[in-house]
Amino acid sequence: MSKSGYTCVRYVFCWLNVILWITGCGILGVGLWLRIAYEGYATLLPEYALLGADSLAIAVGTIGFILAFCGCCGSWFQSRWMLITYFSLVVFIFVAEFLMGSLAFVFRERLSHVLQQELQHGLQHHYNITAHGPYSLVTIWDQLQEEVHCCGVKNYEDWYGIDAWLNERWVPESCCLPAAYVNQTEENPCGHSKNNEDWYPKGCFEQIQMWFIQRLHIVGVVGLVVAFVQLFGLISSMLLFCTVKHKRSSYTYQSYEPNA
Repeated sequence: MSKSGYTCVRYVFCWLNVILWITGCGILGVGLWLRIAYEGYATLLPEYALLGADSLAIAVGTIGFILAFCGCCGSWFQSRWMLITYFSLVVFIFVAEFLMGSLAFVFRERLSHVLQQELQHGLQHHYNITAHGPYSLVTIWDQLQEEVHCCGVKNYEDWYGIDAWLNERWVPESCCLPAAYVNQTEENPCGHSKNNEDWYPKGCFEQIQMWFIQRLHIVGVVGLVVAFVQLFGLISSMLLFCTVKHKRSSYTYQSYEPNA
């Protein structure tokens, strides 16, 4: 490799990892903010709290921070052990992504069923009508149902007899259709009318699933970009690892010492 080619790869690789390091710090900050501020997310999936947006953001941000740090310092200081650490981490992440993606595809029906059950469990036992904070579970469900135009997980019957109103066939007011919500009275809220024609007929899980399917092309593009960055990182880190302090007789492939 010529000296100019080595220098180009080295600096591009270094600055790419600086960008990834800043991105990782940002994702980590968002995850910590969600963990502190949005405590209601922890009760959406009570048995799988680690699958919450806050936990995933913290995990992705931490991995990105460590990975980019090794790549940036390894290329800038021409450290072979940091470059091989970076290479090993990228390989491990790639294998983990492949395995998780394959398992999620093979067991997609089971995964969908488990998620529905956990959402119903959180709704049944953790929905507290006295908690009306901006980041409570009540507010999260109200915002979701109003924006997606849905009611419950599968349908409005998921709200029947929950711990917040035992033995009652009620739903939150966020389940009400606009016409029913406008015509309600203080003595007779639309969520207590027991007339299911006043409520959104579809469940939120189905609506979110359809929203995700309609945007699979975005997921595909993001996946291709991530795969390209990982491939570039693998090739560049191994190329730098083999070139740094590697002596060969060929003029086109020789060592470039850090102080040269």
